[in-house]
Amino acid sequence: MGVPPRNAEGDRVMDDTTQRGLATRLTHGSRPSVRSHGFVNPPVHRGSTVLHPSCEARVANGKRRFERVMTYGTQGGPTHYALEDMVAGIEGGTHCTILGTGLAAVAVPLLAFLKAGDHCLMPDSAYGPARSLAEGMLAGWGVETTFYDPTTTAEALAPLWRANTRVLYLESPGSHTFEVQDVPALCALARARGAVSMIDNTWGIHHFQPFAKGCDISIQALTKYVGGHSDILLGSVTVATEAHHLAIRGAASAMGHYASPDDCWLALRGARTMAVRLAHQEEAGLTVARWLQARPEVHSVLHPALPEDPGHAIWKRDFTGACSLFGVVFQPRYTQAEVFRFVDGLKLFGIGASWGGYESLALPTNVAVTRSVMPPLPGQTVRLHIGLEEVADLIADLEQGLALLPR
Repeated sequence: MGVPPRNAEGDRVMDDTTQRGLATRLTHGSRPSVRSHGFVNPPVHRGSTVLHPSCEARVANGKRRFERVMTYGTQGGPTHYALEDMVAGIEGGTHCTILGTGLAAVAVPLLAFLKAGDHCLMPDSAYGPARSLAEGMLAGWGVETTFYDPTTTAEALAPLWRANTRVLYLESPGSHTFEVQDVPALCALARARGAVSMIDNTWGIHHFQPFAKGCDISIQALTKYVGGHSDILLGSVTVATEAHHLAIRGAASAMGHYASPDDCWLALRGARTMAVRLAHQEEAGLTVARWLQARPEVHSVLHPALPEDPGHAIWKRDFTGACSLFGVVFQPRYTQAEVFRFVDGLKLFGIGASWGGYESLALPTNVAVTRSVMPPLPGQTVRLHIGLEEVADLIADLEQGLALLPR
């Protein structure tokens, strides 16, 4: 996608190539021109030591280590830069930092903008490890976190604000329970109060443009849809200003964060087909979700793209599409053991963490959900990720699994 040009203030801006469709940008971004001579794909650049022509050049280059002037392997190289440009383009930002895991992408911005004595606001529906980080390590360092109802309005959130609130954290839809947040209103409140807003946008990759909606920082688990094949671990933090970029890059560098260039190359390869996979999996996911809605064993389906979902109106306003991850709440009469039997009986759905790959997954989630503000769900819940299999085969598998439940 190329390195975006800079405006008069020194911030990078998107050029006219960003007006092309997603599939075109993912196909042609971060690789040699179609009129160049050579291989279609860029090479993998591995290395630790970087040589300099002189001692003075090494000192000068060190001062520009966050400007893509290579100084040492941990500061990245051409393969990292290519993926950073690709992700920044997808997210609609101007600078991107690639990190070794999705959780690292959660931790680095929190640690970059919070210090002892600060206060953070985090939705009650946040990704479990993000919550654990807030309640564990951050709390031990003197950072207090207040968990808020993810469906709250800006007016209702304002009383929770403090003089020392520095970060508003968002995740929309919420982890496991899929609440949709009013991101523009909440981010406007954060900006008015002088706080940094950051969102885990993994579910909304491409379909939700965080910077157009007022967010300062966007977090992605590239392990998911960008990688697309369940064989890499990567995360990204994208921003839209030079100041935020320097804060993120500085924190990542200080803590020694690094991503393998081989994994970055695999993520670039995965991104080439992401538009096709997203479109197929969105439709497949909705087909399965609608089928499950009609099943007597199911209490409700947690999918923002369904008109019956409580967050549908905001989703329709702010998103251009959906991914293929959603929740299924079973009727209250079913026990955990019975729902486990249903999941164990599926033949095409794997049982495992993560999502966004080519394969379908089913994961009981009640045991993984921690809430301190929101009421509990009315029944046992299973999170489904719909992969690239034939939809009819997946529905048939779910039907035979549901037949294992008591009548």
